[in-house]
Amino acid sequence: MENFLYEAIFVPEGTSAPPRSIIRQPELQVYVTEFGKKKDDIGLVAEVGAKIAGAVWARVMNDYGHINDTTPSLAVSVYKEYRGLGIGTALIEEMLSILKQRGYKQTSLAVQKANYAVKMYKKAGFVVVDENEEEYIMVRCL
Repeated sequence: MENFLYEAIFVPEGTSAPPRSIIRQPELQVYVTEFGKKKDDIGLVAEVGAKIAGAVWARVMNDYGHINDTTPSLAVSVYKEYRGLGIGTALIEEMLSILKQRGYKQTSLAVQKANYAVKMYKKAGFVVVDENEEEYIMVRCL
């Protein structure tokens, strides 16, 4: 999961990727620490051939996209070589279906405004409910 956490970090064009050690920061560790041990933890991966190409995971956590203590936040990550193939969209659609089946009313996420994924999230039905200088907080009703 830590590989996907690192890959999920948006790096604007023309800037250098942060050191891999960035994922050790507490505000990022909330996404992966003891993942799978909480009842709200749900994770999916996408495979292309025999390789894992992407992942989406959800958990109720106090992260960048936190709305409340009953709304799971999403993290989505697709390896660079597999981006633009619809893998992220497929992962999100499947996760939305699972969350709805489990009785959740909504899900949230945070995304940097400059991230090309904003378009994908809007197409999947997410709407901006809050923002700061750099990020949108988006929610999708289920």
